[in-house]
Amino acid sequence: MSTVAVGNKGEDLACKYLQKLGYQILEKNYRIRGGEIDIVAKDKDYLVFIEVKTRSSHKFGLPVEAMTYWKIKHLLKTAQFYIQKIKWGDKPYRLDFISIDFAENPDNPNIELIKNITG
Repeated sequence: MSTVAVGNKGEDLACKYLQKLGYQILEKNYRIRGGEIDIVAKDKDYLVFIEVKTRSSHKFGLPVEAMTYWKIKHLLKTAQFYIQKIKWGDKPYRLDFISIDFAENPDNPNIELIKNITG
């Protein structure tokens, strides 16, 4: 399976997982010049920007290892554009991370949600 196909499968699983937890999915793959957010959702009163990292092997490390300082900085910049676009104002928002790991069991991936990775 190509890396794009693995990533798309991971994002689809992440959306289903988040919906089971009560998140309302607003957008997938929100893009601006210089940035992208995999999933934009609402979790109760919070606007949530979710980065999804999917791995089919650990050849290039664990999914969580892809969340670098620079990646978070770019995500926050993109989130600020979205917040302005929808006129969210001073209401709460956060950045969450979902790890989808197919390496151990391709039929039953390990899914981990880390809430508020910046705080």
